[in-house]
Amino acid sequence: MFTVQRRRSLMAAAAMTTASVLALAACSSDSAEDPETSATGGSTAGAGGSGEEVTLDFAFWGNDVRADMYTQSIDLFMEEYPNITVNSTFLDYPAFWEKRQTEAAGGGLPDVMQFDYSYLRQYSENGLLLDLGPHLGNEINTDGFTEQILGIGVVGDTTTALPISTNAWGVYTNPQLLESTGVADFAGGTWDDYKAWAAEVTEASGGEIFGGTDYTGRIQNFEIQLRAEGKNLFNEDGTPGFDEARLTEFWESGAEMRGDDGSGISQQRLEEIYPTSGFGAGLTASELTWDNFGAGYLGELGEDYTELGLVAPPVTVEGAKDLYQKPSMLHAIAQNTEHPAESAMLVDFLVNSPEVGAIFGTNRGLPASSAMRDGITFEGLDEQIRAYEESIADRLGDAPPVPLVGYGTLEEKFRVLGTELGFGTLSVEDAVSQFFGEMDVTLNS
Repeated sequence: MFTVQRRRSLMAAAAMTTASVLALAACSSDSAEDPETSATGGSTAGAGGSGEEVTLDFAFWGNDVRADMYTQSIDLFMEEYPNITVNSTFLDYPAFWEKRQTEAAGGGLPDVMQFDYSYLRQYSENGLLLDLGPHLGNEINTDGFTEQILGIGVVGDTTTALPISTNAWGVYTNPQLLESTGVADFAGGTWDDYKAWAAEVTEASGGEIFGGTDYTGRIQNFEIQLRAEGKNLFNEDGTPGFDEARLTEFWESGAEMRGDDGSGISQQRLEEIYPTSGFGAGLTASELTWDNFGAGYLGELGEDYTELGLVAPPVTVEGAKDLYQKPSMLHAIAQNTEHPAESAMLVDFLVNSPEVGAIFGTNRGLPASSAMRDGITFEGLDEQIRAYEESIADRLGDAPPVPLVGYGTLEEKFRVLGTELGFGTLSVEDAVSQFFGEMDVTLNS
């Protein structure tokens, strides 16, 4: 949990320091040529776009395993469209964005890019990404996407990216630990029900196993409570969807799970096992997190653990659309591409092709397109995640506004304040005051 959170804070810091660079790049970026559309509604064999010989640059972050998967996929694309040559490059995550920021300043972004949600607003609002609207339903087949998923890539009223894969918020549980305590799996219910269940687990184990971790340390748990009340964490205009009283209420609600005498694992114990999470260390029976974290937890737990439970988060308001599908990653096209139609065709192939789905599996997350999912044989944890996202369909609402510039910084501040609350070194009143002070700086800078 902490490793991911800290990586996100670094992302946000990098984003804030380069915002001015992107703004300058937007002023000098050239408009792309008008898209040449086809009436095929997706990938078709034969010449692509204009039919002329075209070379595209494609960039992604990852490792050698993902690079091999992309090589196989791009080879298939070039077999289908022999007039299009795709040159691909990859870097690790930090280096990838450092290079994009340099390219953005010089107006030389790759034609097609794997993209991260945290950077989408910056690049979109600075005019660096192509409007995909004219290509949706033409070069890019959208039949396999829900409206909610398509909405993830919209900034303002413009679609500037298409999700490759999605994840959703859930509760992972550990069946083997629960069996040892004699307590049944969390059966759902309210946040009070969840706290009562966690306390039962801790008591039944004699304090050797904890029911969970203080959930108020994660900003996502606050977000889904706000969504249940019909509010956003942050609105499209960058204003917060909550006041000091509501944040106070939220942080106070975690008091029963905090501290040495709480039903959750203590902050001191978490520090001792860092960077492993309490759940990954086999010390807590549950963890509220993104559903694609399961493989990482199994890796931390070791070979003695072969399965996890995955259930929906506690309910704040019955019947509310509090959950949403978040993109694990997206694909975007540079505004200054000289080949928008062909670039759109590459995006279509990489997000819709069942053959590409068979190559990647869930390496990039649960595929957002049903067409790509058709190419995957789901089993084990992959099948569990797929089934989970189907099971919460009645709680899935529209994705929230694209994260504001500096969101990562606020998310990290929220986590740090939650840690201090866990140690007992800060009062809820002071934590709220500090968070609102950080928001004032971030939202008005």
